[in-house]
Amino acid sequence: MSSHAEPEKKLAAAASLDHVHDGMLLGLGSGSTAEHMVRLLGERVKRGLSITAVTTSRRTRELAAHCGIPLIEFDGSRAIDLTIDGADEVDAALRLIKGGGGALLHEKIVAEASRRMIVIADSTKLVASLGRFPLPVEIVRFGWKKVARHLESLGATVARREQPSGDPFVTDEGHFILDCSWGLIADPDSLASRLDAITGVVEHGLFLEQASMAIIGEGSKTKLVRRADESGFSSGI
Repeated sequence: MSSHAEPEKKLAAAASLDHVHDGMLLGLGSGSTAEHMVRLLGERVKRGLSITAVTTSRRTRELAAHCGIPLIEFDGSRAIDLTIDGADEVDAALRLIKGGGGALLHEKIVAEASRRMIVIADSTKLVASLGRFPLPVEIVRFGWKKVARHLESLGATVARREQPSGDPFVTDEGHFILDCSWGLIADPDSLASRLDAITGVVEHGLFLEQASMAIIGEGSKTKLVRRADESGFSSGI
């Protein structure tokens, strides 16, 4: 990892909070960059910012509660004004790979319930093509080897995610994750459709339409990544 990664993550996290305003219901993402954002948000709440939030993982919920951020349980009855979340990869079309932390199912539910989603990341996460990072696929535990063989038949190298102890990694919803490597993904939309059609697949880490904007820490500045019809790139928030 680049020695600049942590400062860039903090820079992107701080810049994202310029889009947060009183009265918002926020979605708080998961992962190391999102954790920087949650801590900074907590400081603003202590200074008087009035927001409520929902979280995408048990770990984020524990951190947000520790930081004094008012939390509600998310049942889908109310639109989320803004979600801020990290990504394992983001390309120029704002297509993402997410799920390195194992929270992709909750992250996608929250993202799709949001009016806007801002992605925050360091410069190593901005890629020309998705696929260098293995794609997480969340699956039911029953018959999981059959699902793994199906994914292998699509050309993937498949590994069940494990804990450092060697035990299987289990998501907050009790599922397994298979990390799947295809190399560079030439057609993310086609791959997403094929994964959606596999019985036993709960969700996958291709987030192709959810993000509104990405804020990328790049040295001492930030770079905005927008969709092609929203002016492409701009630098220096």
